[in-house]
Amino acid sequence: MGSTRASRRHPCYAVAREFGRLVGTDGRAALMTGGGPGIMEAANRGAYEAGGISIGLNIQLPQGQIANRYLTPGLCFSFRYFALRKLHFLLRARAMVAFPGGFGTFDELFETLTLVQCRRVPPMPVVLVGEAYWRRAVDMDFLAAEGMIAQRDRRLYRYADTAAEIWKAVRPNL
Repeated sequence: MGSTRASRRHPCYAVAREFGRLVGTDGRAALMTGGGPGIMEAANRGAYEAGGISIGLNIQLPQGQIANRYLTPGLCFSFRYFALRKLHFLLRARAMVAFPGGFGTFDELFETLTLVQCRRVPPMPVVLVGEAYWRRAVDMDFLAAEGMIAQRDRRLYRYADTAAEIWKAVRPNL
């Protein structure tokens, strides 16, 4: 998961592309994103270029979202409703990797954390890429200190800054 607005010059684009390459090279799992531009394109691109399976779950938006060109032919699916799209993500996910993003990324991240916390989906690694971004965007320490999340809930996610760190966190779950 990550921003559609991240350009190819954004530092996370290179990290997402390299992570996609690691997933695609390994071959034990498919890489699945929202199938759009930005960070999603980068991850799909890395997997596609490595010969891996690259899936896109695209969403119909008022401003239009065009599927990126790095999806495996026949594996781009279009959804009208966010809830159904998230359901399909979570039915298949073995890990969730959240790159910096906006409202959509936050929605997907918190839905995943909630479902893992409540044991509605199997436990899975949740990796927040860009520790400085996520610590500023969501103050989990504050939430825990205020008692809004349990201290143990802080084990539901981890931070990573490089593709190798992300890969190390998700690889055991494949």
